[in-house]
Amino acid sequence: MKYDVAIIGGGPAGYTAAGEAAASGLSTVLFEKNALGGVCLNEGCVPTKTLLYSAKMYDTIKHASKYAVSAENPSFDFPKIIARKSKVVKKLTAGIRMKMTEHGVVMIMGEAEIKGRAADGTITIACGEETYDAANLIICTGSETVIPPIPGLSETEYWTSREALLSKELPASLVIIGGGVIGMEFASFFNSMGTEVHVVEMLDKILGPMDRELSEMLQAEYAKRGIKFYLSHKVTGVYGTEVSVEKDGETFTLHGDKVLLSVGRRPVTKGFGLETLSVEPFRNGIKVNQYMQTSLPNVYACGDITAFSLLAHTAVSEAEVAVKHILGKGDAGMSYKAIPGVVYTNPEIAGVGKTEEELMAEGTPYIVKKIPMAFSGRFVAENEMGNGVCKLILAEDETIIGAHLLGNPASELIVIAGMAIEKGMKADELKSIVFPHPTVGEIIKEAL
Repeated sequence: MKYDVAIIGGGPAGYTAAGEAAASGLSTVLFEKNALGGVCLNEGCVPTKTLLYSAKMYDTIKHASKYAVSAENPSFDFPKIIARKSKVVKKLTAGIRMKMTEHGVVMIMGEAEIKGRAADGTITIACGEETYDAANLIICTGSETVIPPIPGLSETEYWTSREALLSKELPASLVIIGGGVIGMEFASFFNSMGTEVHVVEMLDKILGPMDRELSEMLQAEYAKRGIKFYLSHKVTGVYGTEVSVEKDGETFTLHGDKVLLSVGRRPVTKGFGLETLSVEPFRNGIKVNQYMQTSLPNVYACGDITAFSLLAHTAVSEAEVAVKHILGKGDAGMSYKAIPGVVYTNPEIAGVGKTEEELMAEGTPYIVKKIPMAFSGRFVAENEMGNGVCKLILAEDETIIGAHLLGNPASELIVIAGMAIEKGMKADELKSIVFPHPTVGEIIKEAL
């Protein structure tokens, strides 16, 4: 049988594309070698947020007295926290499988290998003993953890996010190599659980491209809670539980019962026959146009494989764009103007659109509207002794081009700013929207 669409990879991009295509009447086959949901659902976004919510509950109970509530000697059961995480993942993967079945997606669990593309564009894929032909191919193979060539690392039993999520024992101390989003979320979780945490970062700030001012505020908050940060430091060796660190020619050693490696991710481009197609590369992934087409018009790529925005919500949007293009519907293409980034620490930090640092580097004039989160009555009521910042960035004509928030629930509020940026709204237009009172979201209107 020849399918209308074949999809390699069952992560957010893959299962979204499969569901959209099949629901629109296209015969669809989906290949996944591990588990539906990909890295995001099985060892990334969802399991980490499940653990972080348990940590947040524990933190809240520990500080219940701030809210005139008595909660003596709170405790947690670490194996049960991990078990709950696994239960949540299992429930959601089952939900995806049910959705695929309902839409009539043919699911093939196994390693797919592209065998070639015929003169008429038909793509042949092998899996096990079977071969499958398709008129269109969507590559959604995702990304994998970057393993840098650090001396001693290959002989050490270190953690990546996968092992950290599977551990049923809480380490007394942890050295995290990398202070990006993944590193900081695990730092937040283990710090709440009582682990001594050290974060080593090569850059001079945590959270890479996120707003510097807010990143530094979050770092200061976690430093108060006991996390030790080593910025502008290079890891020169990992030997068992010892991590050698160097800065300005001076070397010292950090000890951790466990070492967690989180220096980034890279697209998966090998192991599925991509080389048979000779598509044009981009960075360490595949080049695509605004419709997610590669250099071959009936071969699409979505998600981390594009090496552009390694985020699950970006992958979902890209998959929707690709399927619409295959169906001949819509011509808007993919927009990257307002892709939100969120770090689910406690407090959360989120950003969308331009940062001050980007605009300064470009030499582009801008206006900043900034206000403490404490200007929201709801925030004060729910965050005793806590604070944060709402920072909005406007172009000279007062079009909203960036937004950055520190404080709970930044992950939910950033959507408001993202819509304003995507639609090119000016400050007065967003200010004219009626926000319910009291809500933390009002802070956006207050800032304007």
